[in-house]
Amino acid sequence: MENPNYNFSSRRSATLGLNGTVATSNPLAASAGLDILKKGGHAVDAAVCAASVLNVVEPMSTGVGGDVFALVYDSKSKRVEALNGSGKSSIKTDIKKLEEIGLESIPLDGKHSGLAVSVPGCVDAWEQILEKFGVFSLDTVLTAAVDYAQAGFGVSEFTANSWKKSELKLSINGSCEFLTSGRAPKFGEKVELHQLSRTLKGISENGKSFFYEGIIPEKISSYVKKFSGWLCEEDFAKHTSCWVKPISSNYRGYDVWECPPNGQGIAALIALNIIENIDFSDSSINPELQLHYKIEAMKIAFKDALWYVADPEKVKIPIDELLSKSYAKQRFNEILVEQANKDYSIGNFKQSSDTVYVSVIDGNGNACSFINSLYEAFGTGLVVPDTGIVLHNRGALFSTDREHPNFLESSKRPYNTIIPGMITRNKNLVSSFGVMGGFQQPQGHLQVVSNMIDFGMNPQEALDYERFRINLEDEITYLEDSFNQSVISGLKSKGHSVSLISGVNRGFFGGGQIINRNAEGVLIGGSDPRKDGLSVSY
Repeated sequence: MENPNYNFSSRRSATLGLNGTVATSNPLAASAGLDILKKGGHAVDAAVCAASVLNVVEPMSTGVGGDVFALVYDSKSKRVEALNGSGKSSIKTDIKKLEEIGLESIPLDGKHSGLAVSVPGCVDAWEQILEKFGVFSLDTVLTAAVDYAQAGFGVSEFTANSWKKSELKLSINGSCEFLTSGRAPKFGEKVELHQLSRTLKGISENGKSFFYEGIIPEKISSYVKKFSGWLCEEDFAKHTSCWVKPISSNYRGYDVWECPPNGQGIAALIALNIIENIDFSDSSINPELQLHYKIEAMKIAFKDALWYVADPEKVKIPIDELLSKSYAKQRFNEILVEQANKDYSIGNFKQSSDTVYVSVIDGNGNACSFINSLYEAFGTGLVVPDTGIVLHNRGALFSTDREHPNFLESSKRPYNTIIPGMITRNKNLVSSFGVMGGFQQPQGHLQVVSNMIDFGMNPQEALDYERFRINLEDEITYLEDSFNQSVISGLKSKGHSVSLISGVNRGFFGGGQIINRNAEGVLIGGSDPRKDGLSVSY
């Protein structure tokens, strides 16, 4: 029975464990990851395992045709390391093609959606992170995903709802294994994905070479070209993920970590730096005013991020300036207490030139904050024939403005929305967290971090709490309808254009997973009630 309008309700408790915790948006993926930990696996082993299962059971959100960003906390060195597993645009990219077609921007889907496909970085990232930190290889950690794709699985409720919304997008393929007789599977229906199973099996047996050499890049390139895309086999041969220096900012004594640009994690840090100027213990800072400050801080952060975030190999990004406390104070002083500002400027610095989230902490205190994404639901909607590979549409985030740092050009990584998060204190791990959902992600990070640090919420409480989401394009502030009416009215009185969202549509506010580790080594996990997932521990 379909239930597209089910009521939003949650009564979840945080999970507690000593030996390992996995939190994901699907129980099958969380359980598979926990099994890997029980076999002696590292946090990254469990993360890749869970992500690969999500490729099967939540295929609209993630897959080998997408990208990966990850943060890893190593308990021995007490260091946070960052992996950028996003791919570059084709060496054959030429913006003149858009002009010839008559496009002003790169389409997200449709007959020219091949233009939005850069090299999928997922498989290379899986292999690299396992080689550096893992106990097991791909053949072990992908076993569960291969089995679920081959033997089948029952479709969960939120997944069924999202899958159905993508029927038209997927229909561009004519036929594919993600539609049966032209329709998406219903809640509780058994689905088998044999083509995807064969692809995952090939990766598990042969590693990344299966994906970046031979028949797979040939098939992907050939299919993308049918939809105006540029990708060629040479692009795949050149691809590699890269280990990069993570960025961080101290928020009230806690170091909050993000991946650097081309990811948008810097937006969360800018916003946190701004609201650090607020004393939330001050009784005059009521819930309405708290929310107003966070919304305004997020507006400012996005204004900067949407200009400056680009491929750091192509442009110099003023990270230190953007994350300085003096700059945050300057920006904080621009916020009007009684009025919403609809026209913040971009910081001017001189320059020298539906996503899945997995959180894992193992029994040794190693952590992996891991995002694997297709960007929009089923990405471009393009499913490479006979492979089960869904291609992402991340390249649509390139700018066609020749003066913009994120301007579309060859061999360049686009602005990327996926951002894993982590918190340490005095170099000790505190939290591995993330909130998936496109441009909601830094907004979710701001809110859950504040919930935990400012208000002492545990991971589940921090995720359960109501959220906002701003949209700079239409200048609307979206709120969950469970917010107190006085807060809603107060924001409207300040000039915020407020729109309320309820029920299953609350997935619009992102789906988060959080695992904290306290001073006694107890792992405390939470999973977002806006998704189908859970946190599991042992």
